[in-house]
Amino acid sequence: MFIMKTILKSARSPVFVCFAIMILICAIVIIVRNYGYLQIIELAGGEFAAYDRFLRLSAHGAKPDDNIVIIAMSETDIHRYGKWPMTDQTMSELLQALSEYGAAVIAVDIYRDIPITPGSDNLTKVLQALNNVVMVKKLGCDTESKVAGPYMITNPDIIGFNDFPVDPDGVIRRGLLFAGDDNTTSVSFSLLISLMFLRDKGIEPLPGSPDNAHMRLGSTTFVPLGPSDGGYVGGDTAGYQFLLDFKGGPFTMYSVYDVLEKKKLPPSALRGKIAIIGVDAVSVKDYFSTPLQSMQNTSGVKLHAFAVSQIIRTALGQDKPMSFIDGRYEGAWIFLWGIIGGVLGLRIRSFARFIVLSAGAVALLIASGYAAFKSGIWIPVVPPALSWLFSASLVTAYKSYTEGAERAELMRLFSRHVSKDVAEAIWRQRDNFLDNGRPRPQKLTATVLFTDIKGFTSVSEGLQPKQLMEWLNEYMEAMAGIVIRHGGVINKYIGDAVMAVFGVPIKRETLEDIGRDAINAVACAVEMGDMLRHLKAGWVERNMPIIDMRVGIYTGELVAGSLGSSERLEYTVIGDTVNIASRLESFDKDYCDKDFADPACRILIGDTTVKYLGERFKTKEVGEAALKGKNEKITVYLVGGFTG
Repeated sequence: MFIMKTILKSARSPVFVCFAIMILICAIVIIVRNYGYLQIIELAGGEFAAYDRFLRLSAHGAKPDDNIVIIAMSETDIHRYGKWPMTDQTMSELLQALSEYGAAVIAVDIYRDIPITPGSDNLTKVLQALNNVVMVKKLGCDTESKVAGPYMITNPDIIGFNDFPVDPDGVIRRGLLFAGDDNTTSVSFSLLISLMFLRDKGIEPLPGSPDNAHMRLGSTTFVPLGPSDGGYVGGDTAGYQFLLDFKGGPFTMYSVYDVLEKKKLPPSALRGKIAIIGVDAVSVKDYFSTPLQSMQNTSGVKLHAFAVSQIIRTALGQDKPMSFIDGRYEGAWIFLWGIIGGVLGLRIRSFARFIVLSAGAVALLIASGYAAFKSGIWIPVVPPALSWLFSASLVTAYKSYTEGAERAELMRLFSRHVSKDVAEAIWRQRDNFLDNGRPRPQKLTATVLFTDIKGFTSVSEGLQPKQLMEWLNEYMEAMAGIVIRHGGVINKYIGDAVMAVFGVPIKRETLEDIGRDAINAVACAVEMGDMLRHLKAGWVERNMPIIDMRVGIYTGELVAGSLGSSERLEYTVIGDTVNIASRLESFDKDYCDKDFADPACRILIGDTTVKYLGERFKTKEVGEAALKGKNEKITVYLVGGFTG
């Protein structure tokens, strides 16, 4: 009975409750982590993501790899040689030129599964004469995405696949050495290049140690990535995968023209090096998201260069593969940080001190994680950070609650000396964002964009209701995505028209921020034109109607707030700026200047917007115009696209 009373008494102790909170938080974090729900936070390519930030920091200070040179088919090359993919004749001349420059390995990251005339016979002869060429194929995930190896090559030993695993967030962080099934195994393009280069250095693939099922190059055994290594939980690690370190760049790059015309290349530029031929042109969409550039700005040929550099550096002992801590130690690490956070929460009495200590603890955790990362060990940072923060926060909140009850009692006692309202006001916090449950109205400067479909009425009359809605939804979804990518807020859809605002709901305080909104709005309109051309190409193939669009953009003051009843509120903007943008869109509906701008997307903007654009866009003054419903005239400009 005495023991039971002691336990019950302890359970009511704040310290006991706080330690129970610490243990519970740590256990929840470990469970959530083991089910993989923290993986996207650990890996996500945002600005503050732990693993990606570590990779960027580590790669930033790395020495460029001068063993690798990229020969990129640029946009200029495509226009100069008049065809993509490049013809077999151009390819044969390029391979011959690289051989004459003394390249140790020539790797072609351009599909040649079918002849690209003229010059197919010449290309076959050149490939038969050279013994240091690696070609590419694509395994794909199904028959449609598969691309066969070069049509003229019968030796599969010089054909590697160029597939890369993609993480759930669309970012490439892993490479492949081998892939296949129980019957066939294919070697990756990157590994074939590396092996051909390393062969001259006396390094051949051997059984690994201690597991001879693994591959060893030099003194380094490449251990394949496991499904729960590092921040991964139950990941798809089929094949023989490894983590890319993205070191070795920036790589030396030459255009195809530089090589064929022997421009800008010193005699020793390629001697004894790896020359990887690929494409780096916007019109050929061979770009991927990586931790270095998360918006699909890393070309495929650069991805292979990173992978080849890493394999070679590792084989030569200049770097080592990433290793991982055991799951038991990881759980203990999470518990340690949770307990430390909770103990500090017990001691903290000041909110300011809590913020400072939290920032310091997270900084220490990140620093220790990065130090381990630099030494080749991936220790996940997010789970212990969450354990620390939740444990410290909940313990602090609990302590604040108990202290608040004590303070309430004190206020009750002292309320006789001051009014009750004043006493309660001491502890009451005011919300600066809402006013009577609604967003507080505010006057601000923003940029309004209106779009409308030209000739929509005639289009709608020629389609069945279902066809019309599917066609219109395809158009609206594409345009809405562009608005969101450029930081705009879609205020409303009005039939076939779209109204978007750049600069709400947070008020811009500087001219620089206001100008950035204007630039984003015009850039959004230009990209809408690009997207419309893409959509029209698909509509033509499907025998659907094609349309043009008009855009009106104006920058100025407006009022933002909520309208409606308590049952249905809508955040909106009103004012002259909105009306002018709408009038610009509908101004002289048939006006266009085909020599200056694409009539498929006519973009008219006001003088208040033009002054923020600088030299980023091509603009042409249309003239002064008295818009419908306006007494004073404004100067109207036509946008002809980006200047670059």
